[in-house]
Amino acid sequence: MRSLPVPDKNTQPDFIKRQFEFAANIRNPDMNPAPLDVEEKRMAVYRELFYNNIEDQLGNAFPVIKSILSEDNWHALVRDFYHTHESHTPIFAEIPQEFISYLELERNNENDPAFLLELAHYEWVELALAILDEKPDLNKININGDLFNEIPVLSPTAWSLSYHWPVHQISPENQPETPPKAPALLIVYRDDQDEIHFMEINAVTARLLALIKENTELTGQQLLSQIADEMQYPDPNPLIQAGKTILEDMQKRTILTGTLRK
Repeated sequence: MRSLPVPDKNTQPDFIKRQFEFAANIRNPDMNPAPLDVEEKRMAVYRELFYNNIEDQLGNAFPVIKSILSEDNWHALVRDFYHTHESHTPIFAEIPQEFISYLELERNNENDPAFLLELAHYEWVELALAILDEKPDLNKININGDLFNEIPVLSPTAWSLSYHWPVHQISPENQPETPPKAPALLIVYRDDQDEIHFMEINAVTARLLALIKENTELTGQQLLSQIADEMQYPDPNPLIQAGKTILEDMQKRTILTGTLRK
């Protein structure tokens, strides 16, 4: 949504020049004058309409960010994004993803909370999973398979996430100034009823999910044995049995869709 350069009037048709002037003024009227033949009152209507659509989309996608910033700071953030970011998609539903890109690659404001980017990503994940057009290939999966003795399969709508900041706990009343020593490990998933769920997990579960995601050969039991070896457990059996319970629970939640058909 960067203010677009006005084409050279000597090389572009006049109607294209006016379109660029019109769009540039809508994005940033302080930097770009309106077309001379358009009444200011009409331009003001368009400017308000376009900005309100963007602000409403971002406010719905990032309600926690909006709630922790003052009204002035929230609108300043939205306007900076609106004025300076060059969107790479015409799809309105993908504007929140463009906002993530803006925060990561373009935004540089020392007054922003240090956790702003991670919090934005955490909030965006819910929308991303809700509209993700991907389903398990049931021709390759046995949904009633034994995850412990067969090869478990991770749902494509289950994402294991790690953040430096406790993004799932941030609110107007809880805004940490320094990150904790341990990362926040989360699983966000869409169940078979298309409901989105967030769940905090421990390091063992996070490692298990990472292994399952890349695995096409080892059974759940073998993966748990590998984790026990990695963690140098003196007696791996308690961890393996606890892991079996984790596998069963994740299958019930549809985080794991079943086992790989051979």
